[in-house]
Amino acid sequence: MVSLITKNKAQKRISWNMRDLRLGRGLTQKGLAERSGVSLSSLRKFEQKGIISLESFLKLALVLGCMDKLIEATEPMERNFLSIDDVLAKDDKKPKRGTQG
Repeated sequence: MVSLITKNKAQKRISWNMRDLRLGRGLTQKGLAERSGVSLSSLRKFEQKGIISLESFLKLALVLGCMDKLIEATEPMERNFLSIDDVLAKDDKKPKRGTQG
């Protein structure tokens, strides 16, 4: 599936969503930084520019209660099976490694 949203727009939208979650839980930036273990400067940079390490992002997600949704969002999409043979062969066709390209 191809997305029409750019990387920069996605970063901004995700940071805005996380900021809205923070505000919805009544947390200040300082309060979220303290609870998550993410530095206040990193949190501010994230909310302003959408830039943060994955580890810090996951710490914020844990405190804001959206870790499960993030994990679900990255799960592979279910295949539509055409026959019972496709269902039975599903486990045999799991890729062992990625491909180039």
